[in-house]
Amino acid sequence: MSLFPAPPPSQRWVFALTAIVTATAVPAHAQSVAPQSNAEESNAPVIVEAEEITGRPDREVNLNRDVELIRGQTRMTADSACYQQVEDRVSAQGNVFMQRFGDRYTGDSLQLNLSSGKGYLLNPTYKLQANNAQGGAARLDFISQEEAVVTNATYSTCEGLNPDWYLKANTLRLDAGRDVGVASGTVVYFKGVPILGTPALSFSLSGARRSGWLPPSVGFGSKGAAEVMVPYYFNIAPNRDLTVYPRLMLDRGLQLGATGRYIGETGAGWYGGETHLEFLLNDKETRTDRWLVNSNHSQALARGLSFGWNIRAASDDEYPSDFSKSISTSAERQLLREVRTDYVSQYWSLTARAQNYQILQDPAAATDPSLTVVRPYDRLPQINFHAGRYDVNGFDWALDAELVRFSHPDFQTGNRAVAIPQVSYPFIRPGYFVTPKLMVHSSKYDVDTVGGSARTLTRTLPTFSLDSGLIYERDATLLGKSMTQTLEPRLFYVYTPYKDQSEFPLFDTAEAGFSFAQIFSENRFIGADRVADANQVTAAITSRFIEENGAERLRLAIGQRFYLSDQRVQLDPSQLRKDSRSDLLVAASGRIDDNWTFDSAVQYDASAKQTFSSNYGLQWRPGDKKVINAEYRYLRETFKNVDLSSQWPLSMRWYGVGRVSYSVKDHKVLESLLGLEYRADCWVFRMGAQRFVTTLRNTSTPIFFQLELNGLSKLGFGNPLESFYKSIPGYSRLNPGYGR
Repeated sequence: MSLFPAPPPSQRWVFALTAIVTATAVPAHAQSVAPQSNAEESNAPVIVEAEEITGRPDREVNLNRDVELIRGQTRMTADSACYQQVEDRVSAQGNVFMQRFGDRYTGDSLQLNLSSGKGYLLNPTYKLQANNAQGGAARLDFISQEEAVVTNATYSTCEGLNPDWYLKANTLRLDAGRDVGVASGTVVYFKGVPILGTPALSFSLSGARRSGWLPPSVGFGSKGAAEVMVPYYFNIAPNRDLTVYPRLMLDRGLQLGATGRYIGETGAGWYGGETHLEFLLNDKETRTDRWLVNSNHSQALARGLSFGWNIRAASDDEYPSDFSKSISTSAERQLLREVRTDYVSQYWSLTARAQNYQILQDPAAATDPSLTVVRPYDRLPQINFHAGRYDVNGFDWALDAELVRFSHPDFQTGNRAVAIPQVSYPFIRPGYFVTPKLMVHSSKYDVDTVGGSARTLTRTLPTFSLDSGLIYERDATLLGKSMTQTLEPRLFYVYTPYKDQSEFPLFDTAEAGFSFAQIFSENRFIGADRVADANQVTAAITSRFIEENGAERLRLAIGQRFYLSDQRVQLDPSQLRKDSRSDLLVAASGRIDDNWTFDSAVQYDASAKQTFSSNYGLQWRPGDKKVINAEYRYLRETFKNVDLSSQWPLSMRWYGVGRVSYSVKDHKVLESLLGLEYRADCWVFRMGAQRFVTTLRNTSTPIFFQLELNGLSKLGFGNPLESFYKSIPGYSRLNPGYGR
């Protein structure tokens, strides 16, 4: 076919006009541009092509055989068409195809106003660009450039003429401007079988969030009883939302829950927070009202000034074990309540807070006192001050101060004031560093006595430390690759004189865990109630293998502390440690190759000639959606656990997920998860079960099944995705383009 066939003499002006319009429009169509506004679309020239063109230039143009009409981002082809210039309207018949703003339509007959976007298409099929959805209908009415109503419609995100799932609706309103599809008289089919019928259904066209009912969740509670939850989502604003969770538990009653989230910005800065509430009126089993509150908020009030809160509370000790859905929430026993405000400037900061805890005791603690959780002291209030500067004529200095009131219903209470000034002079040169430092710990206590009077205790102790190290580098190879290897020996000396502190209370102090970070600190205690006497040297050496791009491929480290005098200050004054050296720390971590990573740490008790603690972790990720994790954790006389987890393809479309956490010491499975996933082109099926310990004598075994129809909804019961993400490090969703 010739683009411009020889016309009759009486119609030559039509072809001349067409040629001119086409030539001027070519540059605009040679590029991919963003959707135009209505004004830009209306002002765009109309380009027409056909084997035969007749009509009047100022009224209408009749097009026959291989018709094509283009305006802006609207393109139409048909067997025949008529374009009415005054009305800016086109009518087309026979094999109609239209593409506008990325969406594609076919049908038998079309009428469309190019300016307003209004019109209709008979016996249409359509395909939407936003979510790759497609369908057919008896009639499609274009209400505007962004809105259409489809009658006797089908809708699916599956490819092909026979989609695995689709919905049929009496009417389907597609509103691209509001990003919403609304169907009435709807039946959802899966593999040709109707699985869901509803008078009305709404969904997002692009997968973005919007208000509406979320898929119902049917499952079993932590004690095994059946329950149904039907959430409703309120998309209040782009930065605010609310989800309401009516949850009917057959053994307990109706629980109402809600989660509100928000973020925003004022002239002072950012703010954000989240509040979750649960309430069960008259639990059928306990005959009491049960409730839970979790709320956090942070907000900038002015430049450098902010405030926030973290409030957590529950109605009773057994709430986590009765209603929790994961091992992390079921094991939580200390609920923090805190209100705080902070001010931060260039060289100093100030924090004030009030803090206390609610303790949820394990029900088994009544017969086994070792399970009792001790309530921490309340801080009512606590004020912390920090100031410091670096490189002031070569010196670094800092001042940390604290004033706090400790309160407790059962233990001794009192006030504590602490000030710790320090100054250091770092010598940092290529290849080595030396940093001498002097600090003074001053504290004063006003301890309440039984008669109500206060007893005053004071303490001032200086500490001198000297930190030094060397840094060597050389060219090396690791597994056949060129690397830079470092050798970094380090010595750290600390001296603090002894002072008897047995009369000082223990408000918030404990012995720090032994690690590479802790052995290079001046005080072996966490908290200000004890200042450890010290005359000790820490020796460590680290070697790193660094790739040419700066990535660290392997790190090896070994370190130990040597005591030059006895450690007399202890949490228990009756104990005196006369060890000449600490346990030996050995650590190694890195990437064996692009697929293998590992992490390990060992604390070896040389005196007892046995390991005190160890941790070994290994991960293998050879490809997409392939991961195997293995971990071993050991703490002498406390636990010895093995943890295995994996996501792995079983065939082209089937994937297995699993995890088992086993206590070798107790010969008991602490947590287990087994699941299967099937990935089709437009849907994903998930099933599985999880078991975890909630209390000493109770376990929870949730079971989940879920069918996710891409771009429409998730159907089933339970929440397998949340379990997979939390239980399997490196888990990848099978359909990542459809949210989490």
